Amino acid sequence: MRGSARGAHPGARVRGVNRARALLALLGAAAGALLVAAPQALAADGVGLWGRTDDKVVTFFAFGVMIFFAVMVIGLSLLQARMEGRKERMREELERLHRP
Repeated sequence: MRGSARGAHPGARVRGVNRARALLALLGAAAGALLVAAPQALAADGVGLWGRTDDKVVTFFAFGVMIFFAVMVIGLSLLQARMEGRKERMREELERLHRP
């Protein structure tokens, strides 16, 4: 019994998984309902939140989405490189301290 060897209740993990699955199903249903209701709620006769939707608005929005994802990928890559460097420095420091 792996669960009781760690000091946890044997059935605790099963209940946690069922809760997570139920929460995921609830969030999925809510997202689906919002996606179904969004077109009717946010647009009337071609006028949305921004104003009249024409080719220029759609093009600029698409450029904005592309720029956002490019900046996000670059930023997350820089963050990952920084975290890798920190991890390597910590590993070297631990090895230096534990050597006889």
